[in-house]
Amino acid sequence: MLRFHFTSEDLTKVTVATEPHALWEIAVSLHRLQTREGRWAYAPWFRTARDSLREAGLERTVKTFLLPLFPRASYFPDFLTPPEGTQGLDAGLEAVVATPYERVVREVDTLTRAVGAPAWAHRLTERDMREQLVGALRAYYGAVIAPHEESIQERLHAERARHAHTLFHAGTDGMLTGLGPTIRWRPPVLEIDPYPDHRDVHLDGRGLLLIPSHFCWHAPIALADPGLPPVLLYSLHHLPATAPHADSPPLSVLLGPTRAAILRASATGSTTTEAARRAGVTPTTASHHTAVLRDAGLITSHRHANTVLHTLTPLGAALLRTEPGGR
Repeated sequence: MLRFHFTSEDLTKVTVATEPHALWEIAVSLHRLQTREGRWAYAPWFRTARDSLREAGLERTVKTFLLPLFPRASYFPDFLTPPEGTQGLDAGLEAVVATPYERVVREVDTLTRAVGAPAWAHRLTERDMREQLVGALRAYYGAVIAPHEESIQERLHAERARHAHTLFHAGTDGMLTGLGPTIRWRPPVLEIDPYPDHRDVHLDGRGLLLIPSHFCWHAPIALADPGLPPVLLYSLHHLPATAPHADSPPLSVLLGPTRAAILRASATGSTTTEAARRAGVTPTTASHHTAVLRDAGLITSHRHANTVLHTLTPLGAALLRTEPGGR
């Protein structure tokens, strides 16, 4: 179990990443390639990722160079997911190259003790080797993550809208309570269970950065070094990739299949375009149906620049829970 211990000051310093963290998304997408867990949630991505890696000539690079540094295990080096990653891919990769020699030595040694590092990993102390790594990470990102950037961005903005709504109505307590089934808020401690090891992180006024992640599945992840700025990467709530719920007709009968599909899409936050895609209709038609759902008190809509984000109200969430398999 992982425990974050909050002070009253820390409760005023809980923030949510404004952009996807490019390096964390690389790390956890590599984890997805190492397991079948949650495969249904990423079915469209899996259908194209392996083909894209093969077409880009990256299969061997991923297998022999990247996967050994990002094992789906209890540890991988913290310097591979620097905080600058929230500023975009370039900023994150520049931070990896600029990692001090002593830190690389320390974290590669930890990887060796924890799960076993390849013999060449110690050469990451050399700037040239880190630049080779950065080149591989950039190529990997371009092949399998960049094509999905728009969707990932939209989902993160929807998650921020959900948090903003909760924060307005229920405060920080409500926001921390709603982070996911494996995260429990027991004031003044945020517990993550299960977790690969047992440790306590005392925030001591540093606050906590929450990083919603598209490719993180089920289990949240924190940096291993408690002395680094505290972050918690957690999974955006995934719904099955298959749109229809053929085994649960009551909601479709009540609302109609299009509005039911849009309501389900709003469970994780969706833009009008995403809702339209989910329901198989045009954005104009989806906009009409979101207005009806909003007037019925089932969803709320928030505008961010030119994008409108739709999220569930408590009434909408309660209605979804009446479906077979609903939560």
